[in-house]
Amino acid sequence: MKKYLTLFTLLFTFAFVLAACGTTNNDGKTGEGDKAEEKENLLSKVEEEGTLLIGTEGTYPPFTFHDDSGKLTGFDVEVAEEVAKRMGVEAKFMETQWDAMFAGLDAKRFDMIANQVGIREDRLEKYDFSDHYITSTAVVVANKDNEDVKEFADIEGKKSAQSLTSNYADLARENKAEIVGVNGFNEAIELLSSNRVDVTINDKLSVLDFQKNRPNAPIKIVAEHEDAAKSGFMFRKGSDELVEAVNGALAEMVEDGTYAKIAEKWFGEDVLN
Repeated sequence: MKKYLTLFTLLFTFAFVLAACGTTNNDGKTGEGDKAEEKENLLSKVEEEGTLLIGTEGTYPPFTFHDDSGKLTGFDVEVAEEVAKRMGVEAKFMETQWDAMFAGLDAKRFDMIANQVGIREDRLEKYDFSDHYITSTAVVVANKDNEDVKEFADIEGKKSAQSLTSNYADLARENKAEIVGVNGFNEAIELLSSNRVDVTINDKLSVLDFQKNRPNAPIKIVAEHEDAAKSGFMFRKGSDELVEAVNGALAEMVEDGTYAKIAEKWFGEDVLN
């Protein structure tokens, strides 16, 4: 009986060692293989499912918003739809507030973000970006009756309506403004129009589009930043193959003139550079 018990113990120990070896990589790390497989398979997943999941606000004209019929549209929406089409998949947009958008990407609710996200060094540390597809500048917007703010330095101590994690909020902080958090462009303009804040820093193209459609709105551009910002589609780190496919589609659009047509429709000019 003791011999059988000893043999059983040896067999059990051997099986346990084999099982442990099977869950460990050659470098002694556990789980890295699963992560690598996930990174490699995002493009394959998109192609197999036939859908590119895209995070966007839907409240940020003229980039991503709802028209009078309720349809989601805008410059970013049309560019992203054309990219997906050239990849042979369907673009499916998932709307969320700006300050929740990055968390949604982290949580894998969508595969990329299309919402005029500025390409910045701090974001590049955590995320991947496509090639840029738009270049624009930041402007300070004030109520039409405001004569105190004429340049960025003048917003020190003033209330500035901003989406908390945006480039524009960072600019407002750099210029020592008091940040008033908002959920998007429309809310910022509403607070500004009713004099509940002093200024907002936002995208020049968005403000010009708003003024074109609402010429009687009591707002004005009072200052323009000297540095132009470039924006791209944003992805989780490790989405190399998907980023490459998106960049290929963007390059084709620029080369065959499709990009220029979309830009002309929304802005009256090419806004790539």
